[in-house]
Amino acid sequence: MDYMIRAIDKKKTFRIFMVKSTNTVETARIHHNTTPTASAALGRALTAGLMMGYMMKNENDKLTININGGGPLGTILVVSDNRGNVKGYVDNPNVDLELKANGKLDVGGAVGINGKITVLMDIGMKEPYGGSTDLVTGEIGEDIAMYYWKSEQQQSAVALGVLVDRDYHIKSAGGFIVQPMPFMEEEDLTKLENSLGKISSVSDYFDNDEDIEDIVKKIFCDFEIEVTDKIPVGFKCDCSEERMEQALISLGKKELQQIIEEDEKIETVCHFCNRKYLFEGEKLQNILNTCGTSGDGPF
Repeated sequence: MDYMIRAIDKKKTFRIFMVKSTNTVETARIHHNTTPTASAALGRALTAGLMMGYMMKNENDKLTININGGGPLGTILVVSDNRGNVKGYVDNPNVDLELKANGKLDVGGAVGINGKITVLMDIGMKEPYGGSTDLVTGEIGEDIAMYYWKSEQQQSAVALGVLVDRDYHIKSAGGFIVQPMPFMEEEDLTKLENSLGKISSVSDYFDNDEDIEDIVKKIFCDFEIEVTDKIPVGFKCDCSEERMEQALISLGKKELQQIIEEDEKIETVCHFCNRKYLFEGEKLQNILNTCGTSGDGPF
């Protein structure tokens, strides 16, 4: 089971978010039939999205991450909430590149660095708010850390890992975000940096049945860590026939009438989970009737 924790050191000088997301990323891989490089890129973004959504305060809050570095993957889009739900997709799930010299998947090359990461938070106000920063490596973890620093003036260490097996399924996935408090003393900050510096491969920590409560205490063994919260997480798409109907209505009566005359049916596909919805016959006619009589729009 995938789950996520929130933790803090006993002195309350830094906070930690950590998640095991293996099944979540595997579900996304199955939905989108991603290649290993695309799986790693999307998996890292989904893992980060889970933790960043967890930081939001209210049940109905939504967080959206949009990453586009001009690379062959195109856009990576992830949407999450504070209840452990996440969904996402990449524009080009079939992209795959040669391994880097160190044998790692070339996520940075697939994402590119000629673009931005944009984070938007919808907390029920008139418009979502957020920020956008230039990509620095395209590896996603470093880019999110830079987003926090430049957009929110918050120091953060972001570690994300996705291990893809030889048969393309997700062997392990997980990560953590560490954020020191402003009043953290220099001595403790140095000790924290030393703990982070000892990490060689994030994926290895999640490539077993070890509880993440134990993983967090192992990584930050120089501190007394207290786990304060724990929730299950997973890939969850909230698409529905009703939502697709509304999207069709927004096309307007004139365009819908033309589609009906030419094709007699419409098939829509959800970007996030690839589920297909077919509208034809009476069902399609009812949608057309809902558009009203103006012929110029949905009302």
